[in-house]
Amino acid sequence: MKIAKPILLVTTPLGVIEGVYECYKLAGGLVFIMLAMLTVMTCAAATVVSVVRREEADARKTQPWKS
Repeated sequence: MKIAKPILLVTTPLGVIEGVYECYKLAGGLVFIMLAMLTVMTCAAATVVSVVRREEADARKTQPWKS
């Protein structure tokens, strides 16, 4: 896990960028649909992370002995 996490953090965005480029080469204008999908998925992931962090912070405030 010590080496896997940095590798994933580097290769995943590179793979997405390469995928968008290949989509542009293959389908041209449809790249906008792919970018729209990526934007929606990014917003969904950010919302989930935000909710989890907020609920964790609330849990620590109400039950400080369980942290």
